[in-house]
Amino acid sequence: MTDSSLTPDIRKCLTRIADVSLDEDTTFAGLTTLHLGGRPLLAVRCGTTEAVAEVVQLLDAAAIPLLIVGGGSNLVVADGDLGLVAVILENDALELDTGSGLVRVGAGAVWDDVVAATVAAGLGGIECLSGIPGSAGATPVQNVGAYGAEISEVLTRVLLLERATGEVSWVDADSLELAYRRSNLKFTGRGVVLELEMQLNPDGQSAPLRFGELSRSLGATAAGERRPVAQVREAVLALRRGKGMVLEESDHDTWSAGSFFTNPVVEVAVADAVQAAVRAERGGEDADRMPRFPAGEGQVKLSAAWLIDRTGFHRGYPAEGAPVRLSTKHTLALTNRGSAVTADLVALAREVRDGVRDRFGVTLVPEPVWIGVSID
Repeated sequence: MTDSSLTPDIRKCLTRIADVSLDEDTTFAGLTTLHLGGRPLLAVRCGTTEAVAEVVQLLDAAAIPLLIVGGGSNLVVADGDLGLVAVILENDALELDTGSGLVRVGAGAVWDDVVAATVAAGLGGIECLSGIPGSAGATPVQNVGAYGAEISEVLTRVLLLERATGEVSWVDADSLELAYRRSNLKFTGRGVVLELEMQLNPDGQSAPLRFGELSRSLGATAAGERRPVAQVREAVLALRRGKGMVLEESDHDTWSAGSFFTNPVVEVAVADAVQAAVRAERGGEDADRMPRFPAGEGQVKLSAAWLIDRTGFHRGYPAEGAPVRLSTKHTLALTNRGSAVTADLVALAREVRDGVRDRFGVTLVPEPVWIGVSID
């Protein structure tokens, strides 16, 4: 696809849509937290829910490829010129009902701003998701989760544009098939989340604490304890900052897509084999510390970071001066040190994935969405 696909008529139609502006200069390096990626045909900024829907409907009707962009925190985009339009969500309206705990928010809202607003209003349920970069609309697409909580636990419904029909309607969360870091919206192109609705707890207390590291930092001694939401948010932010997982433009350890690989779910026999290999090489004490969590009948969830560490990839790998490195704080993040191109990131991602597979027989799966490039 070339610029000729964006005919003067299409451009004129876009400019006629209220609350839309056209941006000819933006690149994906300026739209993503990895600061990587080439130039779209055009960037279209949409300030309202209605604008997002009209732009997507217009481009789909003209068969022009598009990419929905919120905070750009979960994208790996190819270098060079890309034959697609970047539709940038900037619809960030937020409605809070402190009495009922009901929250409605536009998909373009900065997610951590939403969390901060709910915490300030004394609403509990998403405080463990503090500090996660990106937009609100991305949270149901991949069922965002952290520190023992997932968006699926509070999400009630989403306002969805079904791209096959152009229909806009509220869809119950149950119909999205939300599971670990997935939904039936992820990788499918089925629809665009325009707004979302959440049911939070108005009593000012957090969701039950489930994550050991967070519980210890808060001094919780029993499973399921609750704490004031502001206290939990600050603890989560402190933990994330310690791992380079709170975006700071001046800190290249945060120029990442967050946790790059999902935690693998494997058969019990595979987990046992991994643990036995570690026991033989590193001793029983290290093997006994291997994180493994029940994940359904005959299945175990392992820690991707733990596997990366035991394969021999260290923080800051490969070395100072490399354009892309594992974070110096956390081996699960691949970071742009300021001069990288996407090809550099892909090369390191392949090296880490292949290294873990060769060492333990477990293939790590990237969490971000890949545009115009592949790890394979």
